[in-house]
Amino acid sequence: MKDKFSHINKNNQPKMVNVGGKKVTKRNAVAKATMFLGEEIISLFNNKELVTKKGPVFQTAIIAGIQAVKKTSELIPMCHPLLINGVNVDIKIIDEVHIEILCDVSIEGKTGVEMEALTGANIAALTVYDMCKAISQKMVIKEVKLIEKTGGKSDIKNG
Repeated sequence: MKDKFSHINKNNQPKMVNVGGKKVTKRNAVAKATMFLGEEIISLFNNKELVTKKGPVFQTAIIAGIQAVKKTSELIPMCHPLLINGVNVDIKIIDEVHIEILCDVSIEGKTGVEMEALTGANIAALTVYDMCKAISQKMVIKEVKLIEKTGGKSDIKNG
């Protein structure tokens, strides 16, 4: 089982995977965060946006998600710094109490961008929480998951 962990060397110490021998391929990952905001907060949105004293909630969260993608290697020790081709963060209200955040990251590189997509979705959700906490602190980041990965050794589709 220990052999399956790519970030542990033969002496059972942490290591960063050497991707030098890998081929550059197009890679993509999409992560989704589902968040409970509650009716109190959702009812305040007008035209799919809520403007607070801190600024527009979704627009600010989108920018935070994009920044998080670019800084993933600074936050997660074994992630490689990457030259990201593109990031798209989309936030939408999915019912009277929930929102959904999708973070789609693409690259042409030697390693995947799953961690970047997951980090972007998480930070966007945390930003929504931060911007709305004056209204209610009953919000819950319910689930963050990888829903799609293409390129590299295998493709994944978790829907």
